[in-house]
Amino acid sequence: MDLPAVLFPLWLLWTAAAVAGLALGFAATRVRWRQLDAAACNAWMGAAVLLLGLWLMKGGLKPGLSFHLLGATVLTLLMGPWLALLAMALLLLALVAGGHGDVLALGLNWLLAGALPVALSSLLLQLARRHLPAQLFVYVFLNAFVAGGLSLFLSGAAGMLALGLSGGYAADYLLEEALPFYFLLSWSEAFISGLVMAILIVYRPQWVMTFDDAAYLGRGPEI
Repeated sequence: MDLPAVLFPLWLLWTAAAVAGLALGFAATRVRWRQLDAAACNAWMGAAVLLLGLWLMKGGLKPGLSFHLLGATVLTLLMGPWLALLAMALLLLALVAGGHGDVLALGLNWLLAGALPVALSSLLLQLARRHLPAQLFVYVFLNAFVAGGLSLFLSGAAGMLALGLSGGYAADYLLEEALPFYFLLSWSEAFISGLVMAILIVYRPQWVMTFDDAAYLGRGPEI
């Protein structure tokens, strides 16, 4: 998502920037930086770089209506919600630095394309842990596949709502022209999120901070 600043009032952009700044500051205080090992840091930086490439491979109808994979669910499962929020902010900063976004719209874009999908993915993970059995199928299908698709669709719907309320585009145009693209793209997001997480927990489970062999597979770490 790349919402241009020109389509929104200045007060909304500054308010979104302030809220985003406070949220990111809180997220930074919640990360246990001294406990992060080298593998977790490498996975975090590698995932951010890969997602930057995916975000650059986008298509669009008009300004503010761009379509690309998010990867918010994979980041949330890989590194937890706090580091995922920081990684999404770094992605947006890198895009703006490369001339692919507006500085004034950074806060709004982060809230809709970063904080919202990460929060949904984290919420579904917590609900699954609390109310569903600790099974590998639940983790991959619900927390990766379903959460991935829902996170992208929710982010796209929130962006369209913001564009509609601001008067940037007519509601009929958004519903008829943009919503179907987000719906179709959400299936790609779901499939890729599920596939990536399934591969990681098989070959690199130590990179996945939200996955525990003992809990999901009933075994301890190999010696």
